[in-house]
Amino acid sequence: MKTFIKPADAELKQKLTPLQYQVTQHEETERPFHNEYWDHQQAGIYVDVVSGEPLFSSLDKFDAGCGWPSFTQPLESENIETKTDFKLFMPRTEVRSKNADSHLGHVFTDGPAPTGLRYCINSASLRFIPVEKLEEEGYAEYIQLFQAEKK
Repeated sequence: MKTFIKPADAELKQKLTPLQYQVTQHEETERPFHNEYWDHQQAGIYVDVVSGEPLFSSLDKFDAGCGWPSFTQPLESENIETKTDFKLFMPRTEVRSKNADSHLGHVFTDGPAPTGLRYCINSASLRFIPVEKLEEEGYAEYIQLFQAEKK
């Protein structure tokens, strides 16, 4: 990935929808079951809506029944950072993108095997790139993941 320089706040307000801006820049949470990817089934990868950094794969997505897209693990762990958040008066582990510092959601320890983790992510923080567009969008290195899955 090219070196990313985060745009100024005014530029982000113009580039993002109001919901994307509130979620990624002000730690808002979108409504469960009323967001773009909670039940999305197409093969591909999910990238940060601000920076384009690869975050999650449809191969690691599962239905957690919570109304938000959930993943067992990041696609590229070096693109994810976590920190403790006390907004609900109890500690939770917030998930942020490394380069854009976008709020993505939270990670919980009630997920399925193989990791036992549930990355509960806001759709508004993501942009989906289908397998057939990976090369065109500059993510060709991930095509092999989906070819291996077909075998």
